[in-house]
Amino acid sequence: QVQLVESGGGLVQAGGSLRLSCAASGRIAPINTMRWYRQAPGKQRELVAGILFGGTPNYADSVKGRFTISREMNTVYLQMNSLRPEDTAVYYCNLFSPGNNFWGQGTQVTVSS
Repeated sequence: QVQLVESGGGLVQAGGSLRLSCAASGRIAPINTMRWYRQAPGKQRELVAGILFGGTPNYADSVKGRFTISREMNTVYLQMNSLRPEDTAVYYCNLFSPGNNFWGQGTQVTVSS
């Protein structure tokens, strides 16, 4: 089993920054992709960014140029700059490998205008 523990959410004013972290532990496949998703009230969960270990990151169009995903082994980070009220959501960490899909508990990010 794999456990994902997220941290770093909170309340910030528009234009501010936050850094999310997600540490994975347990039986982790060596080849895996770590991703950040978010879900705002009344909306579907959406992919924010993802990175394969040793691979190139990819981003949703809505966050390109503002968010940066990075990872060190099995810890993934999401640096969020120039935050907007529409970035308000619960952010979830995800670890995917063939046949396995794990989720963190989520961390709330609230951006005030």
